[in-house]
Amino acid sequence: QVQLVESGGGLVQPGGSLRLSCAASGFTFSSYAMSWYRQALGKERELVATIGKTGGWTNYADSAKGRFTISRDNSINTVYLQINSLKPEDTAVYYCNVGLRGMDFWGQGTQVTVSS
Repeated sequence: QVQLVESGGGLVQPGGSLRLSCAASGFTFSSYAMSWYRQALGKERELVATIGKTGGWTNYADSAKGRFTISRDNSINTVYLQINSLKPEDTAVYYCNVGLRGMDFWGQGTQVTVSS
């Protein structure tokens, strides 16, 4: 079955950096685009970034441009989200996502808290 397991979240001070990871299994990872979403408390889940199946293209939400970098390593079925210059408004649960067979699959999420 499809499994997505996020890791790398935590408590970080404003201006700090984090790299989130998502380990995927149960499908042919290299055949699908992958995305990161986030959901802040009391808000709707929003798309942060998407990467093509080979990593040849990426797309970012306006709020993520310049500080977020999505990447992937198809040899180990993992997608990453590097976040620099973290701001308190980046506080959210970050989710990995893949769409296949007409369905969306999600991981359990990893909490990112930006606070001094």
